[in-house]
Order: sequence, then C-alpha cells, then structure tokens
Amino acid sequence: MHNILFGIDVLLAQEPPWKSKRIALVTNHAATTQQFIPSRLALKQQGFNIVKLFSPEHGLDTTGADGHAMDNGIDPQTTLPVTSLYGDKLAPSPSDLADIDLVLFDIPDIGSRFYTYLWTLSYVLEACATCSIPFIITDRPNPLSGNLTLAEGPLLDEAHCSSFIGRWSIPVRHSCTLGELARYFNRSRGINCQLEVIPCVDWHRNLYYTDWSHSFVPLSPAIPAFESALLYPGLCFLEATNCSEGRGTAVPFRVAGAPWLLANDTARLFNTLVPALSGHVYARPIVFTPVEGKYAGKPCNGVMLHVADPSSFLPVATGWLLVKIIKTLHPANFQWSPYPTHVNPTGTKHLDLLSGISDTEMLFETALPDFIDVIKQQVTLSDWSMRIQPYLMYT
Repeated sequence: MHNILFGIDVLLAQEPPWKSKRIALVTNHAATTQQFIPSRLALKQQGFNIVKLFSPEHGLDTTGADGHAMDNGIDPQTTLPVTSLYGDKLAPSPSDLADIDLVLFDIPDIGSRFYTYLWTLSYVLEACATCSIPFIITDRPNPLSGNLTLAEGPLLDEAHCSSFIGRWSIPVRHSCTLGELARYFNRSRGINCQLEVIPCVDWHRNLYYTDWSHSFVPLSPAIPAFESALLYPGLCFLEATNCSEGRGTAVPFRVAGAPWLLANDTARLFNTLVPALSGHVYARPIVFTPVEGKYAGKPCNGVMLHVADPSSFLPVATGWLLVKIIKTLHPANFQWSPYPTHVNPTGTKHLDLLSGISDTEMLFETALPDFIDVIKQQVTLSDWSMRIQPYLMYT
C-alpha cells in the first residue's frame, strides 16, 4: 500500500500567509484527509478562516440524486453557509465573492469527462479570474490512474456537444488530476486566473485508488465503490438507452440489464469479443431489481462486469462494445432514450453529450463485426498526451 499525501494533507501541514484571510471553500463530504476527516472540518480545526462553502452536484453531503438541482443551506458540521453551484447557478456570482479574499477547492474527481465536479471547477476558475481573486486547488490523485496511454476519446467537439457534462475539448477518460486540468485550461483558454495547485506527495501516474487505500469514500450516490468508478466512463453510456445502468442497486455502473435482456447470450458474446479491445474484463449473467430509476421494482436480466486487471482495462471501449452487443441482440426492444437533468431538462442528445461527438447513434448502426474498428478509431487519441504534457505535475 503506497503512503501518499493529498494536497489537503500537504496544506494542513503548512502555515500559509493567507490562512487568516477570508476563504471560500468549494468542497463536498467526499473530500477528506488521508485520515478520513472531512477537509472542511480539518481546515477549521487548524485555524483556517473559512467563511463560506460552495457545493457541486449531489450537494455538500454527496447524497443528492443524479441531475437534481440542489438548494443553498447551512452545513451542520461547521455551521457555515453553503451556496449550491448546481441549482440557480453553476458559477459563483460577483456578489458571492465580494467579501472573499481567496477561493480554495478540494473535491475528489473520478477521472471521467462527464463527471461534473470538473466543470464546477472550470466555472470557479473563470469566476475567480473575473473577480481577480486567487484560486488555490488542493490536488487529489486520479482514482483511475494517470497513465496517459490508457486515456480514451472521443475528444469533445465544443461547437456541437458542449454542455455541463463536457464543456471543453478533453477525452472521456483524461488520465489527469483536476489540478493538472485547471493548469491546462487556465493557460490554453486564456483565463489567466491567479492559480496555485498544491500537489499530492508520492502519487505516481501508474497508481490506482486501490494502491493507496483499502477503503473507498463514495463520491456520489451512484459511485459507492472503486469498481463503479472504474467502469463508469464506459457504462455511463447506458444512460442514453432504455437499459438500466444499475442505479437503484448496490452495484451502479457495474451492471447492465432490462426485463427483456437475454443475459446468457449477452455475456457469451461480450466475453468472445472484448479481448480484441480491452484486457481482463468478464461479463457474468445476473438478475437484479432496481429500487429506483429505470425499471424500478422490476426484475432485470442482465450482466455484471468484473475487471480482473485495471492496469489493462479500457472502460470506454468496453462500454461501447456492451451497448452495441445489447442493441444487436435485441433489435425489437433496445432504444436510445433521453436523460433529463437539471442542466439538460429535456434530456435530448444525451448520447452525443456523453460521447462528445455528433450523430453518435449512426456509429452504432455499423455491423457488429466492423464495430470493433469503429470503437478503436473513436477512442484512440493522437495528440492528447502531447497537449497536456506541459501541465502535468506527476511522473
């Protein structure tokens, strides 16, 4: 087990000159020290002058339902006011920052473009630049590793597919930390915020969450465990279909199913084809009954995916293959579906917003034998590693 320090642990061991200034903290309950103390409590106990909190999607307590607007409130643990950045607004307003000397950001990420904590960061970065307020990020490791050879596209087409589940052009699996992406955006997009990133200590790019911790802190209701996080960049594409992605079960984003799904056939075909795309992942037929979401209260036939070796696993390629297999085996039942959320109330174009490219449904019309090549073309990245290289902070 590797003994690493998060950026918040590094900060807590320091006495920065701005410690007594009026600080706004962007955080949630998943942000803890290595000793699992909530960051906001640890900072208060160390005498940091936190005067207000901002929270992302799912709220400060991380329990808000996916895509549901969150209200402002009071944090029961610190009694600080909480301004939601997933409710009436997505960015702090100038009045929110009028009495603030600097903004501190500490939220764990999942390593996927369509997980919205990253885009909350992007709005805060811009707001701090507009108000000429310093922005300090206490960095955290990418739980899916920082191995850039495992990054997967498509790159997002900003002209047609920009949204709050993907504002700017990065891959689906980006293999970076939020601190690295903030440095990249700040320079490449000309934001020019007064930005500081406090790096982790002893985290290396080939390490996964399970290499530094035996216990996973749930990041949101549907990411309760590391395996959900690992599979999420691929199985999240099920949101755009009439198949359950496991919301409302104990294993969200680890299963796919529906009452009409042929579980044995799906698992057999998946296990036959997936070695051409990704290493050491297996499908197992199961039955599950979601308590909420799609098919709530109805038994679903489905498959559960098991990743035997994360270091060779490609979730996006795997997810696209699984969706294509389900579509091929169930021509009378499978449908593309809208996915309404607070930031996309009609839920339209959800597949394109996830993939980051237009007319994604047409790609899935390709015959199954040729679809492996389609996947490889779409997820393979040519210059991402080169583009992000100047902003990387870890080896």
